[in-house]
Amino acid sequence: MPRWAARWKMPDSLPDALLSGLSGFVAARLGLHFPQERWPDLARGVAAAGAFGKPDGESCARWLLSAPLAQKHIEVLAAHLTVGESYFFREKRSLEIFEEHIVPELLRERRAGERHLRIWSAGCAAGEEPYSIAMLLDRLVPAHEQWHVTILATDINPQSLRKAEQGVYGKWSFRGVPDWIKARHFKKREGGRFELSPHIRKKVTFSYLNLSDDVYPSFLNNTNAMDVIFCRNVLMYFTPEKAGEVAAKLALSLAEGGWLIVSPAETGNALFSPLAAVAFPEAVLYRKVAAAAPLPAIPEMETPQPPGAAAPDPERAPLPAQEARADFGQSLFATARHHANQGRLGAALEWCEKAIAVDRQNPAFHYLHAAVQQELGRDDAAAQALTRALYLDSGFALAHFALANVRLSQGRRREADRHFSNALALMRARPHEEIIPESGGLAAGRLAEIIASVMAAHA
Repeated sequence: MPRWAARWKMPDSLPDALLSGLSGFVAARLGLHFPQERWPDLARGVAAAGAFGKPDGESCARWLLSAPLAQKHIEVLAAHLTVGESYFFREKRSLEIFEEHIVPELLRERRAGERHLRIWSAGCAAGEEPYSIAMLLDRLVPAHEQWHVTILATDINPQSLRKAEQGVYGKWSFRGVPDWIKARHFKKREGGRFELSPHIRKKVTFSYLNLSDDVYPSFLNNTNAMDVIFCRNVLMYFTPEKAGEVAAKLALSLAEGGWLIVSPAETGNALFSPLAAVAFPEAVLYRKVAAAAPLPAIPEMETPQPPGAAAPDPERAPLPAQEARADFGQSLFATARHHANQGRLGAALEWCEKAIAVDRQNPAFHYLHAAVQQELGRDDAAAQALTRALYLDSGFALAHFALANVRLSQGRRREADRHFSNALALMRARPHEEIIPESGGLAAGRLAEIIASVMAAHA
């Protein structure tokens, strides 16, 4: 028993005024919905969070409402307020549609071009959902070495993520699962537990993400241009306002033609109005229709006037050559980013290279070039582009962070640690609320917390 548990006294109840304040607090910071009828659950969650070191529930609650909380405190609270209960191949109908319709269509479309698939399990709990997806794709995707498949799994509960990465489950996670699944992908361990094969575990990348508060879609956390997003039995726990915000950001995170899969209890909801509802027998899924918005305009470069030509109108005079060239490069860059956000990686790479040809001194262009290369599974090319970005701007924290992650994936731990440390030092030197360029709106303090969390996870 931990030391805090020995001195912890579970209160009979908390004052209604205090519970009302706590309800508003967790709604604002976590997006979680605790109306009055769920206040007992809220009180139990706060009481279970005695690891904060307070002597009782009331003092803990008052401290939560008055103290400037660090990210680690928010994570502890989230761990005690979210259930995260799941099992393998839950809600089989949506997985059947994924297996029989969505994946075959994506494979046909991508077979002759960019062979990449991007899947996101948002609110992945202890990993049963993303691992179910990985097992399906292991069977469905031919010639795996010729495809770049991303399965991102995120959750607000760090304890659940740690359990997911271990890949060890009890019998309760297998209810309704055919025996051949266990025989093919799991090894039996002591105590009636089962360990998932490394072959499947390595297909999934787990990461902390607060759907209520974090920035997405973003290259930084790899939440952009998703082909399929699973967000099942998650939105129902948010306040209506926060659920709308999350649904809108999930829609933006989809590539054109991408699919959002929610639970049956969450379908038929006005939250998903930006997407088209697609009815299947016994299920409704949502799809992002191709955007009608035009690409960013690309200005024409000014043509030099021939000798003897009339002097230009001063009010319509062209920009100086250097400024015009920079503006032209920015327009090419905006077009590249538009394609990247929609998952058109080949086009994004082409426009990014055009932008770099116009202005090789802009580190942001090389950073986007690296992000696209990494999505295509070309880590060496991504590392080269990031190295060029840092040569141009050694204080480019996002490039340090991205290069650290690339080097970590390549097993070059010493280099990774150096770039993680550089990124963290740069962020801690900035004001906490300063928005970092190229981050999609992320503040320096939050980025510092993300970097520190990644470093701790790989210590």
